[in-house]
Amino acid sequence: MKIATGILVVLLVLIGFSSMYIVSEGQTALLLQFGRIERTSDQPGLHFKLPLVQQVMRFDNRILTMDAQPERYFTSEKKSVNVDFYVKWRIDNNADYYRATGGDPLQAAQRLSPIVKNALRFEFNGRTLQELIAGGRKDITDKVREQTDAAARKNLGIRVVDVRIKRIDLPDEVSDSVYKRMQNERLQLANELRYTGEQMAEKIKADADRQGQILEANAERDAAKVRGEGDAQAAVIYAQAYAQDPEFFAFYRSMEAYRHAFSDGKGVLIVKPDDPFLKYFQSAGKR
Repeated sequence: MKIATGILVVLLVLIGFSSMYIVSEGQTALLLQFGRIERTSDQPGLHFKLPLVQQVMRFDNRILTMDAQPERYFTSEKKSVNVDFYVKWRIDNNADYYRATGGDPLQAAQRLSPIVKNALRFEFNGRTLQELIAGGRKDITDKVREQTDAAARKNLGIRVVDVRIKRIDLPDEVSDSVYKRMQNERLQLANELRYTGEQMAEKIKADADRQGQILEANAERDAAKVRGEGDAQAAVIYAQAYAQDPEFFAFYRSMEAYRHAFSDGKGVLIVKPDDPFLKYFQSAGKR
């Protein structure tokens, strides 16, 4: 009797334990009965079920990463590029996720991958290589995330959190053509800048020459004006002096001529003794 009671107590304990289950933080759960979904358990904590009849399937509710293999796409000019990307996703609807994937994350990633790749292919096909090089990644990933998120929610019960392009590699033949084109563009830009600089230098030089000529002409004009005024004043002075004493004026002019003629002390003057040039020498001798 005691043995039967003990067995009964053990069975009751086992049944009691099998009627409870715990959902941890960061998890969600489905309650299945003969493969049919009975209830979802999104809140962490202790939950109850029918023992032996109902089973619990737990899912990771955290953000998961699908790191895809690099894929080759073609631009609008039919040039190929190798794209390396990854996707951040999480379960959005337990029931839809279980029906679509059986609760297997690997199968979910396998089904999500073509959805993302098709969206990327569509976006790359609509852009030129120059647009990709210039930095169109953000626009591409935003549109791909929107498209894949809508399709994944509907078909897989998955929410696409983010799509990121890690790198875009060009095949060797494309890289060579791109680098050559970039080199030619930079060379053309350098030539344009050099030509513009030379034009500006010529313009500055021409302006400087013109200003110099103007300044020189103004200086010569002013100098000529001053010389003219000085010559006029000198002529007036000479005229006044001559009017006051013609004999002294003649004497002064002769002295100036003697000073210029004999200034270096080495000159030789050959004239007749009675030459008018020696008039005042003769007068000095008589005196």
